[in-house]
Parts: sequence; structure tokens; C-alpha cells
Amino acid sequence: MVLGCCGSAVLAAAFPDVGIGLLGVSLAFGLTVLTMAFAIGHISGCHLNPAVSIGLWAGGRFPAKELLPYIVAQVLGGIVAGGVLYLIASGQSGFELSAGFASNGYGAHSPGGYSLLAALVTEVVMTMMFLVVILGATDKRAPQGFAPIAIGLCLTLIHLISIPVTNTSVNPARSTGVALFVGGWAVAQLWLFWLAPIGGGILGAVVYRFIGKESS
Repeated sequence: MVLGCCGSAVLAAAFPDVGIGLLGVSLAFGLTVLTMAFAIGHISGCHLNPAVSIGLWAGGRFPAKELLPYIVAQVLGGIVAGGVLYLIASGQSGFELSAGFASNGYGAHSPGGYSLLAALVTEVVMTMMFLVVILGATDKRAPQGFAPIAIGLCLTLIHLISIPVTNTSVNPARSTGVALFVGGWAVAQLWLFWLAPIGGGILGAVVYRFIGKESS
């Protein structure tokens, strides 16, 4: 997730003058989830995201006893991938971590200068909708075999909406994986990108439990 998605933002978004841009980075996030879901969904469920794991637990789809191992694995994977990305990116002359390294932020560190409140609402609502789509697409009543496509396209849409606001987190592991290398402001603002996605994930589970309830 960090290597494919943040890597696209750090290495390819503006390369050299005509890069992949916001649309390309958004597609990179969606394609990463889509391809990994097909690759490892049958092995682990392919959560890749603490907010998703917690949301699935809140939605009755994931056992509480497995939350901690999943979250630890997700965060460690994000940090390792952040290290690999740093080694690659720092090989270019003029590379500076102060450029942000695809970190999430609000206020002065929001790509569009959006406030803390705007960032909070964005991350909560986007993660909530992500969980609604995940729970709906993986519902036993949904068409089988298409969940990765719906989930990947949903994440693409989320990034198209929210990159200007927060650089889009909806994933605490993704945020942590790059913020630790930037340090300073990125670590100081990291709390929001844990709190808001997890809150949004739980809210999404509550919403789907209501709208997805089977009629008797």
C-alpha cells in the first residue's frame, strides 16, 4: 500500500514535468487494493488497514482476538515500505523530506490549506463510506467475485475527492509508514489520521448493520 500508492505520489506524480498527477495517484491507490485483494484476499482478507480491520470487527465480520496481530502487521509493513521508498527516493539529487514524502496533514500541511475540522470530517466520512462499500461488496448476498473491483474503485473515488484536503489517509498504517520518516509536523499531526479513520470505520460498520440488515 505504502510502496505502490505513496510511491506513485513521491516518484511519479510530477515526473519530470508531466507526471501522473492527482488522477494517476488516485488510480494507484485503487489498483493497489484491487490487485492485492485478488492476490491475498483468500489468505488474510487483505485488510491492509487498521481502520478496515476495526470496522470489520465492529460489523461482526472479524474476531477481536485477531485485531492486534493484524494492526501490528499492517503498521510494520507500512514502515518497512516507507523505508524502501525512502531509499529509492533519496537516490535522486535534490530529494528533500521537507517536501512531505506523501504525508497526510491539515492546516499549513494540507495540500489545499484545509482546516483541522475539514480534515477531520473528510477522513471520518471517507472511511465510513469505504467500510460501507467493503461490507456491502463482501456481503454473502452480493454478486460473488467482484468485491475487489468495487473496493478498489471506491478507494480511487475517495482519493479523487480528498487528496486536496488531507493527501488522503483513510488508513493509519499508510499514514504512519511515511510520517515517521518525515518526523516533525507529520508525526505531530499523525493522531488525526489514526483517530478519524478508525472512528469512520466504526461508523461505517454501524451504518451497514442498519442498512444491510436482512429482512425477516
